Order: sequence, then structure tokens, then C-alpha cells
Amino acid sequence: MTSEPVTELSEAEYLSVWDRFSTEFAFSPSVNPAKRPAIKERADSVTWSLASLDEDPGYTRLERFVTVVERGLTVCVEPEARLYALDWQHTSYSFAPHRVGGHGRPPWPLSPYPDGDYYIYLSRDFRLGSFGHPWESSVCLFGQALLDTVAAEVDDVLGPPLRRAGRSLRAT
Repeated sequence: MTSEPVTELSEAEYLSVWDRFSTEFAFSPSVNPAKRPAIKERADSVTWSLASLDEDPGYTRLERFVTVVERGLTVCVEPEARLYALDWQHTSYSFAPHRVGGHGRPPWPLSPYPDGDYYIYLSRDFRLGSFGHPWESSVCLFGQALLDTVAAEVDDVLGPPLRRAGRSLRAT
């Protein structure tokens, strides 16, 4: 294990993590709305629309959303733990959330906000994380500890969820 706060995944680790993620979450990338969500959302998951951030000209709500999720992920893992930051079909990372962000530290790799591609944060045991879907403009947070830590604040920023445990909460 590296002592660096952020490291690129080797090709072997990249393939291993993506294979495991694809299998465990039944990842099925598509721009087709009929094929959403792109993962099998777990029982301990909540998915929010990111559409409300479109009306945020100063990015205040976006910054708050990012801060809330980053803080939640950090709080939910041990100080020495590392997370994966996956960018579909691009460079992905392993990083120590307790050692990134803030003055004099490297920035978080990627973002919980999917900026043009699927962005995923995962704990090494896959028990918690986030899945940002760029074409649905949504984020799914999973893992009960993470939800207990951030769900109320995410509701405040983004509004009521689209889905819980993969089940729609809105009339179609």
C-alpha cells in the first residue's frame, strides 16, 4: 500500500475493481433512458436528481452537495482507509479521504457530481459509496452509515429523492 494520499490505479487493479463493481452492481452503461438506472441499486441506497443544481449560477448548492458527500465518505471510513474514485473508461484512483481536500493537501480525485461520465466512489470493501449518473443527472448514495450521515443534508440541497432501494418515489 502506498503512503501517497492519491494514486492512480494500475491497469491490473483498475480492471479488477471495475470487474468487481460491474458484477456486484450489475453495471450497464447506457444513454438510453429505458435502461436506467445503470446499476442495481442496493437496499441501503437512495438516489437523488441533480437537476436542481442547474439553477445554481454561483455553484453554491453544488459546492455544498460536494462538501456534504465528501465529509460523509470521510466520516464513514477509518483514518487509514482508502477509497476508490472511478471514472468510467478513464484514469481511476485510490485515495485516503482523511488526507485530501483542504489547505495544503491534494484535492479529492473526481467528484460525487458526474461531470460528463459515470463517477463512482467506493470503499475498498464496496459497502458504501456513491454512483453519479451523467445522463440521468442523478447520484445514488449507498451504505447505511453514509445515508445516516448525509441523507438529510442531501435532501436539503437536492430536494426529495427519486428512488430508495431502486424503487421510484415519484409518479411517472
